[in-house]
Amino acid sequence: MASLSDKVAIVTGAGQGVGQGIALALASEGAAVAVLGRTAAKLDATCELIRERDARAEPFACDVADTESIPGVVDRVAETFGGIDILVNNAYSGSFGPLLEMSDAKFRKGFVTGPFAAFAFMKACHPHMKARGGGSIVNLVTSAMVRWDPATYGAYAAAKQALRSLTRTAAAEWGPDGIRANNIAPHALSPGLKWWAENNPEAAEEFRKTIPLGYIGDCEDDIGKAVVALVQPAMRYLTGATIPLDGGQANFG
Repeated sequence: MASLSDKVAIVTGAGQGVGQGIALALASEGAAVAVLGRTAAKLDATCELIRERDARAEPFACDVADTESIPGVVDRVAETFGGIDILVNNAYSGSFGPLLEMSDAKFRKGFVTGPFAAFAFMKACHPHMKARGGGSIVNLVTSAMVRWDPATYGAYAAAKQALRSLTRTAAAEWGPDGIRANNIAPHALSPGLKWWAENNPEAAEEFRKTIPLGYIGDCEDDIGKAVVALVQPAMRYLTGATIPLDGGQANFG
């Protein structure tokens, strides 16, 4: 029997890239997956890939910037699947660039779609997880949080650092409820990064050389399967951690 055959997972931003890779990996271990995102066609495509693996999937249109709508989406997922065991906060829509060129609106957007959205999902999922005896939350952060030179990544790193602290707090406060919360900081060949690498081959090669394992991670095989391992009962004593999935590039304190 697949190791997650009795679990229900929510994955935000699951229409493509890392979110899709995580959704597929969870489904391959038998989890039923609520596929969340903004673009219906992409959600349907991910659901079809999951169903081809004989797992259950349903699409839920959701813009994480609309934080007030999130509790309702979570309740619909719980009603559709009968509960919630796993939450993966992957969706994020922020801005990059020098601080002096960053508008207040763009800076704020990173926080709304990052820690504010994750906070709404986590709070909404808590009662559903507690009712099932516990659950696992995985939030996506970034190695930019710990770069000595985060130039042009400052707004992104700030939002993700806030999410990192939020995750640790949830781990401390919700541990008695059987709920674990961890962060992952991945490097993955998402559609955006793939486009950049194809159009900037020399810069991409220099970037690859900074990764000790020598390659950029695959969205499913390297990131998704790591999430599967992280939410397994065998990892029941790990909570509040930040795990770099970057081939050894980042050094977390």
